[in-house]
Amino acid sequence: MTEKYPPADPPDQATSEQGRAVRPARASRAGATAGPRADQGGGVTHARSGGGRAASERPVQTADVIVVGAGPAGSSVAYHLATAGFDVLLLEKASFPREKVCGDGLTPRAVKALTGMGITLAESDGWLRNKGLRIIGGGGRIELAWPELSSFPGFGTVRTRTDFDQILAGRAQQAGAKLLENMTVTGATLDDRTGQVTGVTAVQAAGPASAGPGGRAAANGEAEHRVFGARLVVAADGNSSRLSVSMGLHKRSDRPMGVAVRTYYTSPRHDDDYLEAWLDLWDGSQLLPGYGWIFGMGDGTSNVGLGLLNTSDAFGHIDYRALLRRWLAAMPAEWGLVEENRTQPVRGSALPMAFNRTPHYTRGLILVGDAGGMVNPFNGEGIAYAMESGEIAARSIIQALGRPTAAGTERVMQGYPAALKDAYGGYYTLGRTFVKLIGKPSFMRFATTHGIKRPAVMRMSMKLLGNLTEPRGGDAVDRVLNALSKMTPAA
Repeated sequence: MTEKYPPADPPDQATSEQGRAVRPARASRAGATAGPRADQGGGVTHARSGGGRAASERPVQTADVIVVGAGPAGSSVAYHLATAGFDVLLLEKASFPREKVCGDGLTPRAVKALTGMGITLAESDGWLRNKGLRIIGGGGRIELAWPELSSFPGFGTVRTRTDFDQILAGRAQQAGAKLLENMTVTGATLDDRTGQVTGVTAVQAAGPASAGPGGRAAANGEAEHRVFGARLVVAADGNSSRLSVSMGLHKRSDRPMGVAVRTYYTSPRHDDDYLEAWLDLWDGSQLLPGYGWIFGMGDGTSNVGLGLLNTSDAFGHIDYRALLRRWLAAMPAEWGLVEENRTQPVRGSALPMAFNRTPHYTRGLILVGDAGGMVNPFNGEGIAYAMESGEIAARSIIQALGRPTAAGTERVMQGYPAALKDAYGGYYTLGRTFVKLIGKPSFMRFATTHGIKRPAVMRMSMKLLGNLTEPRGGDAVDRVLNALSKMTPAA
């Protein structure tokens, strides 16, 4: 969503903070195993599952790091770790290609993360670029080009999630990560003595098992129980995050949540070069906090959907599919957004926002992406923050596993939540205030009616809602927004 970055060659060595070269400890070579595993003090401890079931009696496959979930967050952390020379197992419960509920629109922030993984966004490869955002509401209409910044590219793109995640997982494999598909992780294994995570338990479905080494089809068409060991485990398993829940990490009720529904229609608007957002979502006489979208996919279809926040009294009491039908009924007939042109079922998904599951690190478990509730509360964008949090996590893990002792590794990993707060904390706190305000119908109506008629206000709003500012310097708007984020207490 820009200039092409060549893929980095995996280095032979990582560098410690003291400047001496240290080789990443590979589980298969350095004895860093789980269940049973050798601890840093020379003793041997046995692993048990998160539910207390002994796991040490089973054969285990080991790695430096296990990543659970091959979505944007999981593939990002796996790619960056594998590029640094670490042994990474990437476990995915489905098989590619697979469907995910998403708007498919990628902002310049997501484009930057994609090019940082060496992914070329050529239109000939199916990436449809867009110039900016078209906003409709309150009787007005405005087209806003993505801001021209040195820190982010000046264009966005769209890509269906049916193959988007597969592209990212394939990039992680190219970097050296081992991908195992049809692998449902059921919980963490824990060290009896320390309570640290030492790996995961999983059930491998019958059928094609792996796109990389180490996987095999279950015998006689039956599911197979597996145990995997690692020095650290990354939870990238989405909003529900079964792995996090198995460790007692549940969603926070003091953080906003959203819900989105979407489908696809054949439409002449499929090659639109702007992402289009509609702010007029009404439930009877009540204006709802959220927006509808129409994103052309460039393949003859448009992704059409709507997203709503839980700050409205109507949240949880709305038939979202019926609301989508009512909204589309008012669209021009020539757009073709009618039932006979629908090509996919209407599907829905939750949007976990503003760090709605914490802590992001505990006892060897690292949360990234939706598992850690990292969706932007201003605009519902999740892919960019999933990929960025994966990269932030990878940087922490690289430094942590370069430490010579378990205590040193733990000290480094304790800094990962602080790194996330430095990156997003103040901005997400502002977002929480924003979603409370637009949950009030009177404020939403005022902002929609008056804001859209003022281009300068809308350009500032676009930078705020998209989190698209120069981190240093920039124009007056950038400096004001950055100062607001820094002055606001971290979420």
